[in-house]
Amino acid sequence: MRGLALGLAVWLAGAGVPGTGAGLPAVQIGEFAGPAKTQSRVSYVAEPQSVVAGKRGVVELHFQVADGYHVNSHTPKSELLIATAVALEPAIGVTAGKPEYPAGVAYSFPLQPEETLDVYTGDFTVRLPVEAKAGEHTLQGVLRYQACDRAACYPPKSLLVQVLFTAK
Repeated sequence: MRGLALGLAVWLAGAGVPGTGAGLPAVQIGEFAGPAKTQSRVSYVAEPQSVVAGKRGVVELHFQVADGYHVNSHTPKSELLIATAVALEPAIGVTAGKPEYPAGVAYSFPLQPEETLDVYTGDFTVRLPVEAKAGEHTLQGVLRYQACDRAACYPPKSLLVQVLFTAK
């Protein structure tokens, strides 16, 4: 590490950092504020729910996409786009079916209005068929998504979800 710092100091000195007369702004070495905080572009809104014990029911997972952003739907129009998907871990006493995703909405960029994407914006809900034994249950999982705005798409993210429900 010390060699790296010495090498950086030598490189900076040769690059015209203050004290060398080149007039470039000073660079502080030795203090790092930490990684940049990433903005949450999608949030999960957990709500207690109930189903009838021993019968097929549905629990809902409510998500909100931040203003100015969109995420690809579960069925994007290109294989190059990352689909929004929920993956849940098995839970004792619960049989979960395949998540049911809402239809996306058509979205296009101003420079290419003829090319549309299939996206979610604002609020969207994923429905999950379940059958559960009587009692309180928790399903753990993740929502995998890629958020974009009008200028760029950001690295894919995984949002932890916890579905709390009671089977009565």
